[in-house]
Amino acid sequence: MIATSPVFCDEIRIASYHTGLSRDGPGLLLRDIHRGEDAQIAASIDVIRAADADILVLQDFDYDGRGLALTAFADALEQAGAPYPHLFALRPNSGRMTEFDLNGNGRSGDAQDAEGYGRFNGQSGMAILSRLPIGEDVRDFSRLLWSEMPEPQVIRLFSPEITEILPLFSVAAWQVPIILPNGSDLQLLATHATAPVFDGPEDRNGHRNADVLRFWQAYLSGWHPPNMRALTSPQFALIGTLNVDPDQGEGHRDVLRDLLAHPAIQDPIPRSASGIIQTADWPEPEPGNLRVDYILPAADLPVMDHGLIWGEENEDLANAVALASDHRLVWVDIAF
Repeated sequence: MIATSPVFCDEIRIASYHTGLSRDGPGLLLRDIHRGEDAQIAASIDVIRAADADILVLQDFDYDGRGLALTAFADALEQAGAPYPHLFALRPNSGRMTEFDLNGNGRSGDAQDAEGYGRFNGQSGMAILSRLPIGEDVRDFSRLLWSEMPEPQVIRLFSPEITEILPLFSVAAWQVPIILPNGSDLQLLATHATAPVFDGPEDRNGHRNADVLRFWQAYLSGWHPPNMRALTSPQFALIGTLNVDPDQGEGHRDVLRDLLAHPAIQDPIPRSASGIIQTADWPEPEPGNLRVDYILPAADLPVMDHGLIWGEENEDLANAVALASDHRLVWVDIAF
């Protein structure tokens, strides 16, 4: 769907896009952006430009400590007519190697033995690009231990040595304030949950995904991690890849449905031009197309419009969408 910018100055468009901007080694994404010859990067830029969002949360974007790849990508977007002057990223858990054999294959050091799947630290991280200023009061939940959750499933899945070091989030989870034109904040609750697949009958990834969803339910209900404050702002949006469809596919769908029904949030269910609500284009019949990417604004925020970019009405955009990622960009317009 080709999106158009909100008409009124008191509306902003927020978007979530699980990109394919991850590479097999550190520095390779930066190399590919600088070369300017990568068709998949160009297609990603076309999709983002079509969305015309004011705030964009990216998943599956490689992190580096100096933010070089993110800055280079923002420069490329600006050259394409989509400037985002405000950038944010923190080190993710993906690729942070542990000393343990987490996947039980008899050896350590594999990508699945990291705190979150990754061949190198920072692979498949998360980032925020914004046309509006980003505030300083950021809360990073990424280092919360899985065992610190209420009734955590990690206790029965791993040894005590592992439960003492394994974080709940395989990638990242942040609360990032965006400074609105009226001076108030929109709190982005940005997240990328574990895919509930690629494990065995013990369902360790499925349980980890479900506990991430329970974390957000608890946080919306007033619970907060140790040494952090509870959520108090009435202006927020839970945004990112939750990696579960409420009606089909793998994962603890009942837990997701409980989250979507939480009274503190609303679920606008963005649709494409032809009415598609699935956000991932995966092989048929398994897993098939699923809805796994979400923007869930606070219940009291006025949602003016919403959409999902598949590009059905524009062949060039449809080609870019298919080339850029197996996920689709989701957007929601909110009034303040």
